[in-house]
Amino acid sequence: MTSAPAPPLSPVLAPAGVYAPQHDTALLTRAVTAEQPGPGTEVLDLGTGTGAVALHAARTGARVTAVDISWTAVLTARLNAARARCRLRVHRGDLTAPVTGRTFDLVVSNPPYVPAPEETPPASGPARAWDAGPDGRALLDRICADAPAALRPGGTLLLVHSALCGTEATLSRLAAAGMRAEVSDRVRIPYGPVLTGRHEWLVARGLADGSPWEELVIVRAVHA
Repeated sequence: MTSAPAPPLSPVLAPAGVYAPQHDTALLTRAVTAEQPGPGTEVLDLGTGTGAVALHAARTGARVTAVDISWTAVLTARLNAARARCRLRVHRGDLTAPVTGRTFDLVVSNPPYVPAPEETPPASGPARAWDAGPDGRALLDRICADAPAALRPGGTLLLVHSALCGTEATLSRLAAAGMRAEVSDRVRIPYGPVLTGRHEWLVARGLADGSPWEELVIVRAVHA
């Protein structure tokens, strides 16, 4: 399991409605570093937000494609790439839809994964960047199902999410999709404002105990 500190995140613009880099961003960036991408590596970032993780990969010389369903996020990632003078292809679309038929060496994602009382994730507003249905798996389950088709044989998926969403569920779904999956890194962090406001609801649903801490995990899965 990775023990090196996460590399410092380069400053990026994060306007209202676009997820600002936080602990999960840093954890995913550390996981990308451990994969040692470089020139010739084809990387896909699903749900890129500000583009922070995609830009980190691009700085290694990797050829990076980023996708987000939010036009605000797409434009933000493009602007951050221009400011950093990094080459980054950013498409607007739903997960892997804009890259259908293409395959990559490395697929990374920090999708919305926060459990929310609403059955359907919001289609607009700031919460779109984190709310993911009552179990937090509205996007996670789709990524587990779609990732194999986007990966070359031997390619790797790096997926970050909260253990509140069910780490074993992610591992099981990826295994069912024919991938070798494991938790490669984890970190405990205090609840932020969103989870703090939902703590009683999370406990009532059996998703959390009484502790004001959550565990973030990196699930690493290799395409057989």
